[in-house]
Amino acid sequence: MNKKRVAVLAVQGAFVEHEKMLESLGAECIELRQKSDLSQDYDALVLPGGESTVQGKLLKELDMFDTLKSQIEEGMPVLATCAGLILLAEHLCNDKRTYFATLPITVRRNAYGRQLGSFYTEGNLKGIGKVPMTFIRAPYIELVKGNVEVLGKVDGNIIAVRYHNQIALSFHPELDSDARIHQAFLDMISNSVERVG
Repeated sequence: MNKKRVAVLAVQGAFVEHEKMLESLGAECIELRQKSDLSQDYDALVLPGGESTVQGKLLKELDMFDTLKSQIEEGMPVLATCAGLILLAEHLCNDKRTYFATLPITVRRNAYGRQLGSFYTEGNLKGIGKVPMTFIRAPYIELVKGNVEVLGKVDGNIIAVRYHNQIALSFHPELDSDARIHQAFLDMISNSVERVG
C-alpha cells in the first residue's frame, strides 16, 4: 500500500501537532505555506486550529484560496479542526464572513465564551467510540443541513460532523495521544483513492 501524502495548511495555527500524529500513523506530510506548494501531489488536506480570520485572510493574500476550495469541492478528503471547521462552514451565525463554505452547516464562533474558553472532556464519536476532547476557544455547530452526518455532541451541542469527503471537529484531537480520529481520516483517504482508482 502506498504511503498517504497529507497536505497540512501551515500558514498559521496548530499544524505541527497534526503532522506528528499523522506521521506516527505512517503518513507523509507536506506543508502548504505558499501558492507553489499547491503544485505538489497530495491525497488529502488538513485545516488546523488557529485563528480562522487570519487563516482566511492569508489564504486570499497568498492566492491559495481558490485552488484549495476547488480541491475540496472536487472530493479531496479533508480533516478540519476548530478554526478549520469555521473555514469550511457555509454560514457563521455570529459573523457575516464565510470562507470555503463547502460544508452545509451553521457554526457559532467562540461558542463557549470566556468562562469555558478552554476545557477538556471525553465523548463518543460515531464509529470510533469514546475519545478525549480538548476544546480551545471552540466553535460548535448550531445547524446541519442535507446529508451532513452528526458524529458527536457534547452537552447537547454538535461538535463533530462528516459530509462526503469532509470531517469537521470543534475540538483538537491532535493535542491528545489518542490517534483513532486521525486513523479514521487515513482510512477515509484509502476508500476515496480506491473509488477513484
